[in-house]
Amino acid sequence: MSSDRHSPHPPPDLVDRALSADERRLRELGYTQELARSMSAFSNFAVSFSIVSILSGCLTLYGFGMTTGGPVLITWGWPVVGLMTLCVALAMAEICSSFPTAGGLYFWAAKLAPSRAPAWSWVTGWCNFMGGIAVTASVDFGAAAFANAFLELQWGYASTPAHTVLIFAAILLLHGLLNTRGVRLVAVLNNVSVWWHVFGVLVIVGALVVIPAHHASASFVFTRFVDETGFHNPLYVSLLGLLLAQYTLTGYDASAHMTEETHDAARSGPRGIVNSVVVSLVAGWILLLGITFAIRDYDGAVKSSTGVPPAQIFLDALGASGAKLLLLIVIGAQFFCGMASVTANSRMIYAFSRDGALPGSRIWHRIDPRTQTPTNAVWLATGGAFLLGAQDLWNATAFAAVTSISVIGLYIAYVIPIYLRLRQGDTFERGPWHLGRWSKPLGTLAVGWTALITVLFMLPTVRPITATSFNYTPVAVAVVLGSAGIWWLVSARHWFTGPKVQPDPTEPPQRTSELETR
Repeated sequence: MSSDRHSPHPPPDLVDRALSADERRLRELGYTQELARSMSAFSNFAVSFSIVSILSGCLTLYGFGMTTGGPVLITWGWPVVGLMTLCVALAMAEICSSFPTAGGLYFWAAKLAPSRAPAWSWVTGWCNFMGGIAVTASVDFGAAAFANAFLELQWGYASTPAHTVLIFAAILLLHGLLNTRGVRLVAVLNNVSVWWHVFGVLVIVGALVVIPAHHASASFVFTRFVDETGFHNPLYVSLLGLLLAQYTLTGYDASAHMTEETHDAARSGPRGIVNSVVVSLVAGWILLLGITFAIRDYDGAVKSSTGVPPAQIFLDALGASGAKLLLLIVIGAQFFCGMASVTANSRMIYAFSRDGALPGSRIWHRIDPRTQTPTNAVWLATGGAFLLGAQDLWNATAFAAVTSISVIGLYIAYVIPIYLRLRQGDTFERGPWHLGRWSKPLGTLAVGWTALITVLFMLPTVRPITATSFNYTPVAVAVVLGSAGIWWLVSARHWFTGPKVQPDPTEPPQRTSELETR
């Protein structure tokens, strides 16, 4: 009688046959399947597309774009930023195909760093954490601002900072509750979100093109420059105006963070990243052109009592009833966007905590056994976002700073793995989805563009510079990265070695050792 009969571990070949290709690849990367792998390729794409959310980003910062460059920057800044963002997305997608894990960016940095230097992973993870929290805050705060504008039009609920923050808290709470119900519900809502955005853009643009008797001229839309920043420097103001597009085109790393819950992750994840940017690039430009052509009273829209310039543009073009309908479409899209942002950010927090890199990691890494979701990580994501957004109660420019923080935090996290992949050159082990000979030129463009916007969005946006108009982005970035850096020097460098291997309990001891070595 074989001695294996009563062994607690099945034979290795039986274990391999029992696992899917996705699970085997995850084990090769050092992790066991803990999350529910139930998302399709379309659902994976839907998460990133929902977070990019052209109806959220484009309209939330439309007022900012109206004062920093105006129509010409709104119109032409979008395709320029979009093409450069596509370079970043393509470079990221290639790495995602090689390392399809929920850790995403910081896991990639750990595997690509020379001699596995863990400091690269540490910085990437903290930038991703900071950017993810800021994205959730900015998206849901924008949803609250638009919701407050609708409530003012419908029931006279004044658009004040206190009212907006109260609505903001309610939206975050609802997003937290939905994300604790399980990934299947989130996947369904994200699938709905895709079609909501597509048909929403068609309805908004169609209404603004067909119904109004008056439209702005082509000269106004494509050439009109507006500077209400106080700097009176066209080049500087034009560069500031790129934030509208760049803020919108963020968050597509969500497809990478959801790969442990996606079928055929090594292909579905990269495609989700790239397709979300491509579709958003086309649909977003159509949306911006439709809204800009509908402007009737430029100064009136900028100074609208609702605090939301697109709402005033809708009012001027369509009247109260039509404006309310379009606002509901926008608010719905923003709600979907915020929910997807919480989903992706919670997975990043879960993965980073899985490796002990956040304070209280044991708490944030816990999985709800019933839903197989990182419930505690969900509440950290929403709680952190509330703390950022609530600053609007005492600082009117806080929201602009939060949007800049989200761009800078995420793009630094995006570009570190891309830079490390460039350093590897031909030694990089490609996955089934790759760029071939285009890897180096696209990666180089991605690194250069990220370096430019990282500096750009820390610069002052309004003159004269006062305590209330100061761009606090550098302060926030310095606090987060400074704290992470001090923690690294004092403690973490002695114990943080990057992503930890978590062998499958069904692995025989000798195969577990092999996995750890790999």
